[in-house]
Amino acid sequence: MILNAHSCYSLRYGTLSAEEMVADAIEKGYEAIALTDINNTTAALKFVSICTGKIKPIVGVEFRNDDELLFVALANNNEGFRQINEALTQKNVSGRSYASPENIFDNCYLVYPHQKGEARHLKENEYIGVRLTDLKKILTEKKEVQKKYVILQDTCYKDRNGYELHKKLRAIDRNLLLSQLQPGHIAGHGDYLITRQKLLGYFEPFQHIIENTKRLVESCSFEFDFKEHKNKKTFTGNAYEDKQLLRKLALIGLKERYGGNNKVALERVEKELAIIDQLGFSSYFLITWDMVAFSLHHNYYHYGRGSGANSVVAYCLKITDVCPIELDLYFERFLNPKRHSPPDFDIDYSWKDRDKIYNYMFGKYGSGNKAALLGAMVTFQDSSIIREMGKVHGLPKDEIDRLIKYPESPLNKTEICREILKHYAAIENFPSIRSIHAGGMLISEAPLTCYTALDLPPKGYLTTQFDMHIAEDIGFEKLDILSQRGLGHIKEAGELILKNKKIQIDTHQVEKFKTDARTNELLETGNTIGCFYIESPAMRGLLRKLKCSDYLTLVAASSIIRPGVAKSGMMKAYIQRTRYPGNFKYLHPVMEEQLKETHGVMVYQEDVLKVAHYFGGLDLADADVLRRMMSGKGKNSTRFEQIEKKYYENCSLRNYDPGVAREVWRQIESFAGYSFAKGHSASYATESYQSLYLKTHYPLEFIVAVINNFGGFYNTKVYVYEARRLGGKICLPCVNKSEYTTTLYRNEIFLGFVHVKSLQQELAMKIGQERERNGIYLSLENFKLRTRVSLEQLIILIRLDALRFTGRGKRELLWEAHMLYNQRDVKRKDLPESMFAEPAINWTLPKLINSKIEDAYDELELLEFPVSLTEFDLLKTKFRGDCTVGELMIYVGKNIRMVGNYIAHKSLRTAGGEPMAFGTFTDVNGDFFDTVNFPPCLRAYPFKGWGAYLILGKVTEDFGVPAIEVEKMARLEVVLDERHE
Repeated sequence: MILNAHSCYSLRYGTLSAEEMVADAIEKGYEAIALTDINNTTAALKFVSICTGKIKPIVGVEFRNDDELLFVALANNNEGFRQINEALTQKNVSGRSYASPENIFDNCYLVYPHQKGEARHLKENEYIGVRLTDLKKILTEKKEVQKKYVILQDTCYKDRNGYELHKKLRAIDRNLLLSQLQPGHIAGHGDYLITRQKLLGYFEPFQHIIENTKRLVESCSFEFDFKEHKNKKTFTGNAYEDKQLLRKLALIGLKERYGGNNKVALERVEKELAIIDQLGFSSYFLITWDMVAFSLHHNYYHYGRGSGANSVVAYCLKITDVCPIELDLYFERFLNPKRHSPPDFDIDYSWKDRDKIYNYMFGKYGSGNKAALLGAMVTFQDSSIIREMGKVHGLPKDEIDRLIKYPESPLNKTEICREILKHYAAIENFPSIRSIHAGGMLISEAPLTCYTALDLPPKGYLTTQFDMHIAEDIGFEKLDILSQRGLGHIKEAGELILKNKKIQIDTHQVEKFKTDARTNELLETGNTIGCFYIESPAMRGLLRKLKCSDYLTLVAASSIIRPGVAKSGMMKAYIQRTRYPGNFKYLHPVMEEQLKETHGVMVYQEDVLKVAHYFGGLDLADADVLRRMMSGKGKNSTRFEQIEKKYYENCSLRNYDPGVAREVWRQIESFAGYSFAKGHSASYATESYQSLYLKTHYPLEFIVAVINNFGGFYNTKVYVYEARRLGGKICLPCVNKSEYTTTLYRNEIFLGFVHVKSLQQELAMKIGQERERNGIYLSLENFKLRTRVSLEQLIILIRLDALRFTGRGKRELLWEAHMLYNQRDVKRKDLPESMFAEPAINWTLPKLINSKIEDAYDELELLEFPVSLTEFDLLKTKFRGDCTVGELMIYVGKNIRMVGNYIAHKSLRTAGGEPMAFGTFTDVNGDFFDTVNFPPCLRAYPFKGWGAYLILGKVTEDFGVPAIEVEKMARLEVVLDERHE
């Protein structure tokens, strides 16, 4: 009967996981334990599931204001748990300190600390908690006073080591040195679990306190059904009407998607609807449809992906644009009678639109705390552990850095370093801060406070204190409303095309895009910069190796690019078989029949289902259970062994060669753990085709949209350079042409003020707004008066030549600016804006010359990339390499020198743990090439960031795609800015 136990979810306080805490209580003879984490119920339901059948769980919370213990609330039933959550939520939403409990806890027991509780007039459900440290104090008290006493022994660590770890966590939490901790900051020396027998022995003289405690524990009862679905049960208010509405909507969509006579599609829809109804997911589909319908009505571009793409009903409801029938996607991959874990839909929105969707969903479904975002937990990881531990021990930053980078250094053989490393493993993966899931949302039938307290983070939407794993365990299906910049590219490109070309593009016409010859040509050549999932160096290389020029090959490429597939050798096998289809044999006729599309290679998770079903004789539901267990989801060794045994029995009944059966099982085992769902791949491929089509036919509108949505895999300069390569004329910001974001006038691209470093956002937006209201700026003085720009901000704009409309050079304008700003102007901030143009003062100055090199350095400083010149123009050397990218194949097997402008590199480790890298560069023509930097080379010639490099290495090729295996590499010297030499 432990009434006050803190798990590690008492953040930066408790040191035990819920599992450790329960196991310790059972070992020490207790029959009941209360989890009372500080000001949160994050782990409450997880704790209940751990206790079930082992020890009686009591759920509660220790309410505190900062370090001040107010009281412990223990739920005596489920309603009491809700009241605790409501109180926590109210405090989190209001931001106020906890007040007196009053009448809000009538289904809870409240236990006050001994000293504070004495002064209260206690109600029937209120008690005073007595710790072991209080026993001497109560010896002299009358029993009449003690009649409301209960045992309140705290526990938050297990032993001496746990106490030391607890102190470190408290110092981290309060950002103090260990030596600065005060008694009130930390738990007591005795706040650990002693045996039940020993505890009762201490209270032997106070039998009435023991009896009070027993009665309290016996009267607490908390029951929870973990299997029941907790989501909103109906959309219409009636389950039968939900079923009918979903069928009606699905059939309307069926006619639109497939025409009126597609029997295969109709049969699939009817089958899916039956399973959806059987498992009680009609409302979940309808709520998702409602959100999508709202999106379509308001032109908020969305994209449905994930395993939901396996559903024809979802396709008919326009939740996804992936046709499961075309791709032979199994509905059982998404939902089946044997799948106990709930499904979820992943719906992507532009980062600009997602909050509008949240507002709609919370407005429609959130009343009464019935909608919330999913919480997440940030844990202590890797170097952050050492950094935090080092700070509380008072280590200087350079010593902490050394301990992180060189843990075996002799300089680290100190007592403090040993102490830090000793506790490293203990704190690793410990919860540290509650956060928000990337996009998960719950819509509940009952108030969410029946299950958790709710936080109100700065984002402004209620958020559960538990994470997606607990949500799934207790029966919630989350709805993922995700933010993606790729959709912002597509939406804004469509708007620019309509504005500039007066052409309305329906980007949902993916079938048209798939058959567009020019689009497929762009895909095959890997000219995919800016195109969502297929713009990375690795993906562009893969597209070229595959000669990928169609949708189905792109779907496969989107899956085999994943690290697990590449590492297993399956990527190379797939490329080989795709390029040379006659040079391999299928393992078995069933493999040819089921995997002909992927040349006998298992590429998708669905391939595991197909092979297990058609070759191994497992039903589809069992096959999906197998796939999930191999992916680490719902691992159950007994169930796995049953399925494996069933597989081999079926193979024996089918008279398969035992060696072939074993090899197929080996492939299933080795593949399923890292495979990618075909629906995921198809979703990525579909969105990639939308981007590709826009880039092919409207390249400048598309690339400007990419720039305005702040790119994707690369930084802004790469997309600016790509715009130039596509025929755009890149123009520096101009106060009479540019907006906050980048603008396109025919083929002229004016960079937006948002890209100018150190330019205040208010001014960056005001320049265009003022010009829109009162016309173009007439002079430097006119610009100054109308925008009230400070001298410092004006200098930034002049250095970027943003006032070139005046016809004056940058140096002349700088002189003029300083003359305009006398001391009175600098100090006066209250002068009204001038609404009228004033006559400009004519200054007579000597002719001042500005060089292109100076311009380029100004641009590098203020934009982080040059516009007036290229990186190649800044080099001291005129050498541009032995060849260009277009000529590399001529030199395969030979050593050459290339000059490349650094774009990016990807670091990884060899099988032996040594660092290596893949680099990406462009040649003088702007064409991309890749390098391989093996460990010896990388150690001797590391990447040094921005600039052009001279690269010496051997040209290699893989399926017709060249790369350079680097031997030596050095960043080339540039012409210096004479102003700063």
